[in-house]
Amino acid sequence: MIPVAAVENQTIAVLGLGRSGRATAAALREGGATVIAWDDSADTRAAAQAEGWTLSDLTRDKAWETRIDALITSPGIPHLYPAPHPAIAQALARGVPVDNDIGLFFRSFAAEGFDAFDTPPRVICVTGSNGKSTTTALIHHILQSAGRPTQMGGNIGTGVLSLGPPADGEVVVLELSSYQTDLARALTPDVAVFTNLSPDHLDRHNGMGGYFAAKRRLFAEGGPDRCVIGVDEAEGRYLANQLGQGPQDDRVIRVSVDAKLDGFGWAVSAKKGFLSEWRKGRQVASIDLRGMTGLPGAHNHQNACAAYAACRAVGLAPREIEAAFHDFAGLPHRSQTVATIGGVRWVNDSKATNVDAAEKALLAFDNIRWIAGGLAKEGGIAALVPHLGRVAKAYLIGHSARDFALQLGGTPHEVVDRMETAVARAAAEARPGDTVLLAPACASFDQYPNFEKRGEHFTALVRAIEAAQG
Repeated sequence: MIPVAAVENQTIAVLGLGRSGRATAAALREGGATVIAWDDSADTRAAAQAEGWTLSDLTRDKAWETRIDALITSPGIPHLYPAPHPAIAQALARGVPVDNDIGLFFRSFAAEGFDAFDTPPRVICVTGSNGKSTTTALIHHILQSAGRPTQMGGNIGTGVLSLGPPADGEVVVLELSSYQTDLARALTPDVAVFTNLSPDHLDRHNGMGGYFAAKRRLFAEGGPDRCVIGVDEAEGRYLANQLGQGPQDDRVIRVSVDAKLDGFGWAVSAKKGFLSEWRKGRQVASIDLRGMTGLPGAHNHQNACAAYAACRAVGLAPREIEAAFHDFAGLPHRSQTVATIGGVRWVNDSKATNVDAAEKALLAFDNIRWIAGGLAKEGGIAALVPHLGRVAKAYLIGHSARDFALQLGGTPHEVVDRMETAVARAAAEARPGDTVLLAPACASFDQYPNFEKRGEHFTALVRAIEAAQG
């Protein structure tokens, strides 16, 4: 646990008592604060009360009659758009500072013992629309493989205030969502990574401008020593331009899978499966990514470039990074190879919950037996039509199945509704060299509580086929 600094004898309200909320409350109490808490769920409140937390309905005026020095909110709770949560509206009306666990982490991370360390601990933060979880996990894996002390948390794994106190030379790697960067009052990473930007969470940020602004705060207000910026979208190019003092400023490391970047002070790019590092117009390293099963496709090559750049920024050598690439298994539900059965590759990309992520998954493979569908987002799958030549057949499940069938044109397809049927039909029809790809391009909430459960169901069905075939 990282105790929150500078809260002694203060009364701090905590809104939201999920995993991060309870960890935040504990870290505040450890720092000497009096904590009052609230959650909209009666079941969650009952569990928190059983653990000894003091509850007060922060949506009511009465809770604010005694002094509250700050309100700490969980990331899933709206603080501005589409409308502030009533408890946050109370704090805003009274001028009570609103923060989140990320802000508390950054103001509490540097402990008194840092001066005695030979190498001060550092923090790498990763944000973006797609690929940030894989990039975060890959950075952490590379650091571990190189023998560097490291912890991982934030939007992946452990809540930031549940991390252990940092050790000499340690690198803490955090995945940060736009919800987290939007509100944090302190953001001071040593290295900040921006993977890419595509439409997501637009209701929460009142459009693309607000969404990009939330991501940008990590860089513009965080003042990192090094910035790793994906420049394959206009927003990334704009961000890199704002942060640098010219093309040769190597405090900005540009990353691309679309363009050669040899005209900049520091850049990492991947073309046709080869990663290249360029410094001041000279290529200094190259890695063949094509045979790395944990990093299939151009989107994962972009993740590899970003992770490579971040690790180079904290002093790792190219050969250390390349060695770690080879044994990176990937993350569950993100282009995860579950099994190869009879020459057929089975890939779980349940995290492909939007069209942009599904497009990247389709571009990573050939001869695809595509399982798609669920609770569709606006626009359906029309944007994927140019890539359907890679699809041998689509198996459509869930609420959107029949709507998707109308958008597939001449691509062979079958409306099967359930995952069990889709997997069975794909298994019966696939031939050696095919890839059965779960990339739904949809939310899961029509049939599953989340994308993880959907991916776990797919994986269990594939494992049953594997076991049956011995």
